[in-house]
Amino acid sequence: MASQSQGIQQLLQAEKRAAEKVSEARKRKSPGASSFHIAEQYSLQFVCLFSVCALGSHGSCSTEVEKETQEKMTILQTYFRQNRDEVLDNLLAFVCDIRPEIHENYRING
Repeated sequence: MASQSQGIQQLLQAEKRAAEKVSEARKRKSPGASSFHIAEQYSLQFVCLFSVCALGSHGSCSTEVEKETQEKMTILQTYFRQNRDEVLDNLLAFVCDIRPEIHENYRING
């Protein structure tokens, strides 16, 4: 019974950390690091801890999840570093490419 209580506490803590990370990502809105990916990483931890609570065993699940999360975060950071310059260049190209045109619905009176 005590192991289930401890598992539930870990589950609640993981859920709280996931919510905090998602809100931080939304505030930062850095290119390449979407809140979806961060939420995905913490949902793995959430699911694993939930299964631990349901099964009542505390194997090495949380350490495995932490390891997987760190590996995936490293991969995401690598992708971010690789694509950051290209994404910024594309974004600046779209913003700076100004084509002044008269709107099709504009009518000159007269």
